Amino acid sequence: MSEWTRNGAQVDPHDPTASPAERAAATVAPTSSSTRRRRARQDSRDGDAREGGVRDGEAREGGLGGERRVLDRRRGETGSAEEEWAEDEKRARDEQRELYRTLDLALRVGEVVLSSGAGTADATATILAVTAAGGLRGCEVDITFTSIAISYQAAPDVAPETHMRVVRYRGQDFSRLTDVDRLVRRFARAELTREEASRELAKIVSAGPPFPRWSSVLAWGVMAGGATLLLGGGWLITLVAVFTAIVIELSNRWFNRQRLPAFYQQVAGAFVATAVALILYAVDAPVKPSLVVAAGIIMLLAGIALTGAVQDAITGYYVTAAARSLEAMLLTGGIIAGVSLGISLGIKLGLPMAIDAQTIQLANLPVMAGAGALMAVAFAYASYAPLRGLLPVGVVGALGSLVFTLMARAEFGPAWSTAAAAFVVGLGGYSLGRRAGVPPLVVVVSGTVPLLPGLTIYKGLYELMGLGNLIGIVSLATAVAIGVAIASGVILGEYVAQPIRREARRLEDRLAGPRLVGPRRPIRRRTPRSRNHSRRSRGNNARGDGDQGEVRGS
Repeated sequence: MSEWTRNGAQVDPHDPTASPAERAAATVAPTSSSTRRRRARQDSRDGDAREGGVRDGEAREGGLGGERRVLDRRRGETGSAEEEWAEDEKRARDEQRELYRTLDLALRVGEVVLSSGAGTADATATILAVTAAGGLRGCEVDITFTSIAISYQAAPDVAPETHMRVVRYRGQDFSRLTDVDRLVRRFARAELTREEASRELAKIVSAGPPFPRWSSVLAWGVMAGGATLLLGGGWLITLVAVFTAIVIELSNRWFNRQRLPAFYQQVAGAFVATAVALILYAVDAPVKPSLVVAAGIIMLLAGIALTGAVQDAITGYYVTAAARSLEAMLLTGGIIAGVSLGISLGIKLGLPMAIDAQTIQLANLPVMAGAGALMAVAFAYASYAPLRGLLPVGVVGALGSLVFTLMARAEFGPAWSTAAAAFVVGLGGYSLGRRAGVPPLVVVVSGTVPLLPGLTIYKGLYELMGLGNLIGIVSLATAVAIGVAIASGVILGEYVAQPIRREARRLEDRLAGPRLVGPRRPIRRRTPRSRNHSRRSRGNNARGDGDQGEVRGS
């Protein structure tokens, strides 16, 4: 092949881009074979380089596209991961919110139950029923009489959630206790959602008393009048006792609005009762003045939660038992201080009041039974118990008074006679209370009011301060024994009244005591299923049976 060169540049004579002048002016310069081979190899290398460059460009374009696709895929995976993370965070916040709301509901329910005088075992079991119905299993509850703490740990490697609520208010409000007890049962049976239960609980707590306040004050007076009838008083002294009790209740309500501690309210109430008795003794009224003092003492003792203290001690809650016992001793000490102040004042004025009480006779049995029923019903009404619970309260109060009268007539002693009567009250209070739709605590506490040792306390104080006789210490010790006999007899009656079944035995072992408030057995929350779900389940069961039939046939 020949080539032409011009000015050192190679020109192909067949190159269509070369002009005719260039082809004509080009000088032919023949080259050697080695030069031509070297140039051919160079041209081959240049061609390979050009082809390699094209392939590298294509590879780079493919690599960039692959990287883009990888980045796009990673970006999509990152977006979905962020969405999943956001959903997990939202789900965790919702679960935490549900946990807080369930624990708050349980704490508020426990506050109402504990402040109403229920035992620690009852309050603990009620709180656990609420948490279990809310989906929280394995909660731990700690009650120290003035506070309630609940701890829940979702997993062994998760920090527990602990919430606490302080119990500041205490009082006898049986309507609130009954409504909360019914609310807990409905919530445990899945008849209410947690939001509905929380709203209903707020309405119960914020609602006023179901009866007018003046009717409650009058009921306290009727209870004191029943006490004078039970102790053998006539109608005149009964009316005086009613008036005195109304004055005491009105003064205590005023002191309560002034934030005066309960101890001083007890001192003031006991002194008022003693002062009225001194006036009757001074005017030489044809009545028994000491019965007014005894009725006043019974009225003031009725608000002391002695049953809860003994129940806590028996069921193993010694801290709350000690706190309740100290409170009962302090309030009782206020009564003793008020009565002793009145007695001392009477001695200084030369008005020593003798103790007047009738001997127990079988002829007075109907009157005493009726007086016991009247006292129990009046106390229940004054504590705002539901009207449907007044009938069982009256029946239990009458039975307790009958048993006490018969046992005392048989000379079993005041303590054992009271224990037997309290046993009957506990036995009947559990059954009748459940049938009437009220917590047994309402019936039991009201039924034990006729058994309170009002006259025994006054007798001991008069013997000590009026007569200077140390035998008064024995009378005061007898009063303490009567108080313990009331609480222990009631709890024993509740134990016997428990159904003799395997579930009841397991429940008693778990709760370490009979239940006066709350569900009798743990109720598993059932989630209502739709009709379509039930049909689908039946269809799946039918298909499963068909498959099993085919397997058996094969």
